This record gives sequence, structure tokens and C-alpha cells, in this order.
Amino acid sequence: MLDSTDRKLLGLLQQNAHLTASDLGEALNLSASQAGRRRQRLEAEGYIRAYAAKLDAARLGLGVQAFVQVQMASQRPEDAQSFARLLTTQPEVVSTWTLTGDADYLLRVYCADLAALNRLIHEVLLPHRAVARVQSQIVMDQLKHDAPLPL
Repeated sequence: MLDSTDRKLLGLLQQNAHLTASDLGEALNLSASQAGRRRQRLEAEGYIRAYAAKLDAARLGLGVQAFVQVQMASQRPEDAQSFARLLTTQPEVVSTWTLTGDADYLLRVYCADLAALNRLIHEVLLPHRAVARVQSQIVMDQLKHDAPLPL
């Protein structure tokens, strides 16, 4: 079970994963060693999955962000596995969700330009034997960026 100090520690790390045990201890009114042990326990228990840097897509030349809905023609397990393998080979696909409703999958993609998005859709996704339909929505502006999880 998480106590209020654990939740506060997780919140602090979501805001800045570079905080040292000393920084955490100061913010939590704990010693550095106590804060460090708490962080290690939360890592070991799987509350903290990874530490990562958030990069600026536009500065990296990825000018198009889109959400792509994929409707499958086949629900066979081997087709779903084949499609999932295909997605893992495409660096433009940064997130994938399975859904209820009309679409079976929702993909979040970053591409250099519209031509690259077009190639991804028409040369990679649509040719897959189990894909029936693909629909994309191009992001015009992101009003709220990926926020920390609510604690």
C-alpha cells in the first residue's frame, strides 16, 4: 500500500526524475537515505517503471502528430499477433491501444511530414492482410501535454 509520503515522492519524481535522494528527503522531510530507500522500494514494486527524457518532436523534425484508428477485417488471434509485430517495427508508432467500439486499435504516430504519414498508412498499415480500414486524425495543436498521473 502507498502512504501519503510515497504518493508525494511519486508526484515529485513525475515532475523531475533527476531529483536526488537528498532533494527528495528535503521535500518530504525525510533523511536522504530514507527517501532513497523509499524510491528503491517503489521501483522494485513496479510503481516506477522507467525514467525517460521528454523530447521536442518538432525540433527533431517530426512535424506531424496524428492519431490513426485501425479497424480489422479479421479477429483471428494470429492476425492480431501479426499486426502487433508489424507495429513494433515502425518507429513512427509511439503508442498503441486496443479499443472497444468501431476501431480495434488507436495508434499515436509522429512523422516528418504528411508524405511520411501517407506512406505509413498506404504502404505499411493498409497492406496488412487483416486490416479493413484506417482513419487518421492529424493533430493541429496540443493544448495539454502528457501530464503526470493523478495521485
